[in-house]
Amino acid sequence: MTPRCLRGPWTGDSISTPDCPCRATRSPSTAAMANVGPAYGMSRDVQSKIEKKYDDELEARLVEWIVAQCGDSVGRPERGRLGFQVWLKNGIVLSRLVNSLYPSGSKPVKIPDAPPTMVFKQMEQIAQFLKAAEDYGVVKTDIFQTVDLFEAKDMAAVQRTLMALGSLAVTKNDGNYHGDPNWFMKKAQEHKREFTESQLKEGKNIIGLQMGSNKGASQAGMSYGRPRQIIS
Repeated sequence: MTPRCLRGPWTGDSISTPDCPCRATRSPSTAAMANVGPAYGMSRDVQSKIEKKYDDELEARLVEWIVAQCGDSVGRPERGRLGFQVWLKNGIVLSRLVNSLYPSGSKPVKIPDAPPTMVFKQMEQIAQFLKAAEDYGVVKTDIFQTVDLFEAKDMAAVQRTLMALGSLAVTKNDGNYHGDPNWFMKKAQEHKREFTESQLKEGKNIIGLQMGSNKGASQAGMSYGRPRQIIS
């Protein structure tokens, strides 16, 4: 009797017996890809909208800045979203970029002699860059997720992080920025005002004009309707 295949038609998962003929036709790579399908419906629409946010002109500006900041040894990517992703994917270029914003002797990210080839090492390198970027001053809302770059989920988010990093570097103006300052907008800087203790005490006694005044306030002459009539 030929063993019957019990593969569920609604899931595609194989629960066949060891002698099932279809097992011999499924290679390990096919089985591994069984859980990763193409994007359909809403997920495809969402991914399409994310990809449309990617700015090709901004990419060119960021490439020029990274090369100016790190030197020609980092090379240049192929034009386009995927080319930019491949260039940054192993985390080395990003690590060199953030290190270049620090003075010699205080580089925050350790860079291996040979570029990492294993997936977890590459993702670890990206994570180190993200941590260094946050320590540099990039706010969390401007920090991309590792998968945004590594799996090209949201390369527009990667651009946003790099723009925030460049803006901070221009704003700090500490001599570690290289390139055209007009590539990035300076961050708004707060201006703290110092008050003496006596000034602070005086401020507590001031009533703002929008709060009105209670000077001379009285309930005299105010009426609250007719008094209650008591009938005996």
